[in-house]
Order: sequence, then structure tokens, then C-alpha cells
Amino acid sequence: MPGEKSGPQPPPADDAAAQDPHDPAEPLIRVMGLHSLTYCERLFYLEEVEAIRLADDAVYAGRTLHTERAEDDPSGTEVRGLELMSERLGLVGRVDAVRTRDGALVPYEHKRGRAYRGPDGEPAAWPSDALQVAAYAMLLEEDRGQPVPEGRVRYHAENVTVRVPLTEELRAQVRDAVARARAVRARGERPPVITDERKCARCSLAPVCLPEEERFVTGAEHEPARLFPAVPDREVVHVLTPGAMVRRAGDRLVVAVEGREAESLPVRSVGAVVLHGPVQISSQALQLCVAHDVGVHWLTGGGRYVGGVAPTAGVVQRRLRQYAAVTDPGVALRLARRLVVARMTSQLRFLLRATREDREAREAVTAAITTLRARLKDAARAEGVATLRGHEGVAGKAYFEALPHLIRPEQRTVLAPQGRSRRPPRDPFNAALSFGYALLYSRVQHAILAVGLDPSLGFYHAPRSAAYPLALDLMELFRVPLWDMPLIASINRRQWATGDFSITRARVWLSESGRRKAVQIFEARLQESWKHPVLGYSLSYARAIELEIRLLEKEWSGSPGLFARARLR
Repeated sequence: MPGEKSGPQPPPADDAAAQDPHDPAEPLIRVMGLHSLTYCERLFYLEEVEAIRLADDAVYAGRTLHTERAEDDPSGTEVRGLELMSERLGLVGRVDAVRTRDGALVPYEHKRGRAYRGPDGEPAAWPSDALQVAAYAMLLEEDRGQPVPEGRVRYHAENVTVRVPLTEELRAQVRDAVARARAVRARGERPPVITDERKCARCSLAPVCLPEEERFVTGAEHEPARLFPAVPDREVVHVLTPGAMVRRAGDRLVVAVEGREAESLPVRSVGAVVLHGPVQISSQALQLCVAHDVGVHWLTGGGRYVGGVAPTAGVVQRRLRQYAAVTDPGVALRLARRLVVARMTSQLRFLLRATREDREAREAVTAAITTLRARLKDAARAEGVATLRGHEGVAGKAYFEALPHLIRPEQRTVLAPQGRSRRPPRDPFNAALSFGYALLYSRVQHAILAVGLDPSLGFYHAPRSAAYPLALDLMELFRVPLWDMPLIASINRRQWATGDFSITRARVWLSESGRRKAVQIFEARLQESWKHPVLGYSLSYARAIELEIRLLEKEWSGSPGLFARARLR
């Protein structure tokens, strides 16, 4: 039986490993990590040091294959999913299967794709696959106390099995890979982007690594490929009905409301769950969300962000770099200046665009346009964050005073703002504006946590309230395009009704119908396509939020220059 130890025969001598024993204080290297290392050192660092793992369709297909293969073999001829580890080798892993062939144990790895084909056309194992199965063979030798002459890799796309002899050369490659993995892990910074662009095109972590954007920054001459996804592959679920319950059914999330048919979604299709007001979620559903990197966020019925849950494993390195950057006054000022200039530019261009064909409205906002232009110049050369806040405050006041003139005259009596009021909103316009900003805040907060940054460590907003400074910082880039513009457009299209607001003497709220309407407008805007003016490719606004956060991280990860460069046309 493959699962039984067969006698005291020692494995072949491994002098190199014996001379370089594993340090017990250092984590073992995953065998899958060696596979990533052979493919790309940067991929290894992202997966094994920063614990970033994204599941695209290819990854899900691979998981399905391994899940199907993991069931016990009814014939008893192989052991599946065998856990192996060795302090001496410094390795840990789970081999897909172990069989007995001609009296010897043989580890098997199952791959979804095709085998490598050399000049002779014969199938062979890819270098990373050969290294992986060799590492399992060496682990199996030590675990079972007997020689393992070879490993085998099964390529299911063409139903071929490739034999990988465990030669001394291959053993040495495994030992060298372990040493290299330790060295890469100890550096404390991400390795550079590899030169082989073809590998990047097949990598599931390309949306995190952003290799093409990094090559753009360095000025490398090449024909850029589009690797950052244009639209999110998972949707955000808003639960707004009071009394609704989110629970788990297998690998699905079920939203149940009394008196209605329950709605069910596979968890792999959900990116985040936003719970509005008195809505419940079971602990089982919450655990399922965390296990699948699905953020869960709570908002009050009025739209105030309460808190959220997101996986944070492996974020230490990213947050150490973030802390070092945002506490550097020079870096903080540079980023803040770029942020404020971007927001003012968006405000200015929105006023210009919205009044382009309306002479009366243009005359009404001329003073605001003049103020914004002047403050833009001042902000671009501001020498302190406090000075920037002053310029932004003056520009913001002028902008909000101009907004009523963007609303058509027949709608102004119903929804025109009476100044800017926030806590609490005093009119329907400000109620809708504040609720939309709360939706934007939760979306930015979710993206920050998904990227692995700390929302409490910002570079512009002072930490003076319950709101997270970094989320407030990054919201500045998106307030105008993601809510100011669609809100004004929805008012001019007469999408709002009196019943969408709950008006009291003290404040104005959005009713349940108003909240649903705001969510629909906001989510529809997120799906709209927009072309990045610097990078030159189109993507949805939902993806643009994530992209800006990843570009921000690059500001302190060795590839600065692209953050907050996007502008309204």
C-alpha cells in the first residue's frame, strides 16, 4: 500500500541539505511556492510573503480538478492529498496522489493544462512542474524512509502522463530553489517585474502586480498588453430591506425576506456584501465571505458607514511600506498635492462641461470657475498640507455654491440645494448627496482592504473622526465622476420623486425607495466605461477605484508616478 512505510531503508544521502539545515524559526517553504518561484520571483513574493492569491477562471478550474481528485480512491491503489513536511529540507506541501509502481512509491501531480513540447514533439513536464513533483518525491523519500526514483505529472488537457526521473541534477535544483526562495523572502521588498511579458499574460496575479503599468513608468519600449481587467469579475450585493437575512447554503449566499422568494448567489460571484440598516447576516455566512475574500460592510439606514470585515492575512509587508511612506512629510505632501489638484480639476471641468451649451448657467458659475482656476495654481505649488487644505476649502465652497445652477430651472424648486449641509442634511439634495458619498466611502474602503492597505493610515485627511483617513483621501478622486455628475444628471432626468425622501423638521432622509434609487444610480455609474488618459486603456469606474489604490501602493513600492493622474475630459 502506498500509505504504509516499508522498512528502514534510508533515502539517498543529501549532503547539501544536511550541511544547510532549516532554521526552525523560519517558516517552511510551500512546494507550490517553489512552483511559483520557478515561474516568476515576483509571483512567489506576492503569494508566499504577502499572501496575495487571486482566483481567476483558470484557478477555479484547477481547484475543481483537484477537488474531484481529492476524493478517496475506491480501489485502494493510491493515496490522495497526502500532507508532507520536512524540517531538514525546509519544505511543506500536499501531493495530489501517491501510487506504487514496480515496487516503488511514485508521487503524481495533476495539471489542468497541456504538457511542454520540445523540438522532437514529445511531451515533457514544464520546468516548474518538474521541480514541484521532484520536491514531493524528496519529501516522500524522507517521510517513508525509502528511495523514490521518479515523479509523474498528468496533463488533463491532452490526457498524457509525463515521467520525471529524480536525478541528482534535479535534486540540486530543488535545494537551490529552496535557498533562492529563502533569499527572496528575506529581502523585504518585491522583486522587479520579469522581462518575459508572455508569462505576465498568463498570470492570475497580473491585476495586482500591474506589470504593464510598471513598464510604462520605467519607459520601457514595448507594445503594451492589457492585463488589468476592464470590469469586476464579481458583483457587489446591497441588502436594503429591513428584516432581511443573509445566510449560507453550501457555497452560496442566500438573501431571505419574509413573504418573498429567497435569492441565492454563488459566493465566488460576489465581491462584497453591503448591509443597510436593520439587516442580519449569520455567522456561517460571514465565515463563508471571509474565506472567499468577500468583504462585508454595514451602513446605517441613513447611509453612515459603520464598519466592515475583510480578510487581512499577509498584509504586514504592505502596511509597513505604507506606514513608512505616509509618515514621511515629503512623500505625504507630494501625494496630497497631486490628490487635491486632481479633485479641483474634476470640479472645474464638470462645471465647464455642464454649462457648455447654457449661457445663463455659465454666467452664473463664472465666479466659481475663476476661483477654482486660481486655487488650482496655488495648490500645485503649495508647500504644506495645511496650506493645501485651505485652498481646497475655498475651492470646495465655490464649487458647491455653483452646483444649483447645473440643475434645470424646473427642477430647482424641488431638489436644488440650499448650501451644503451634512450632519444632518437639511434638504433633499444634500440627503441624496450624503447618501451617495456614503456608498462611495464603503466602496473605497472595501477596495483599500482588498488591496491590503490600512485605511487608518492616510496622507492628507487628519484622523479627527470615526472615518478612516485613507478612505477619505481616495474618495477625493471619485466624488465628482461617481456621484456629483450622476446625481445632477438623475435630477435633470426627473428620476426623483417626493416619496424618495423622509422630511422632518430636523433633517431630511432618503426613504427606502430613495435608497434603492441611489444604489441603482451609483452601481450603474460604476459599470460605465472610462478611458484612463495616461495609461490609454478603458475600464469600468468600479475597476478604476481598485486601479488607483494599486497605483498608490506603487508610489512607495518602487514605481511612483501614475497615482492621481486621471482627469475628467
